[in-house]
Amino acid sequence: MHHTVNEIFIRGTPEQIMRLAFDLPRWPQFLPHYRYVRVLERDGERQTVEMACWRTGIPLRWKSHLWVSPAQRRMRFLHIAGPARGMDVVWTLKPEQDGTRVQIHHDLALQAPVVRSALGRWVVGQFFVSAVAGRTLAFLKQAIEKS
Repeated sequence: MHHTVNEIFIRGTPEQIMRLAFDLPRWPQFLPHYRYVRVLERDGERQTVEMACWRTGIPLRWKSHLWVSPAQRRMRFLHIAGPARGMDVVWTLKPEQDGTRVQIHHDLALQAPVVRSALGRWVVGQFFVSAVAGRTLAFLKQAIEKS
């Protein structure tokens, strides 16, 4: 298991951030590296989503189960298809004095044989996952703080 955390401080309330960040189909409107987010299925509290973005010119695409929990200020993804299949991702929002700390925790328990090696974990974990999450948080901050 490989654990990474991306985080950022945003001058905004958890509610402002959740309205934007927890509405995944809107992501391409304010996250320029995202090509699309599609809700494929809703099953009770769980959604199945297909997501696609760019990582410096490299197209990425995956499917995840998604649980959105506004009362806990969190959302969770479990990647079910794509190179990061098996990765568990949890977003948490923690109010602070002048804003909100947003963290994205990634637990990589990768299932695809080609990415289980140390090099594979680095490529998926750092080159793709942490880089995309970092851009996502930076553009989320920009969208919240400029409004």
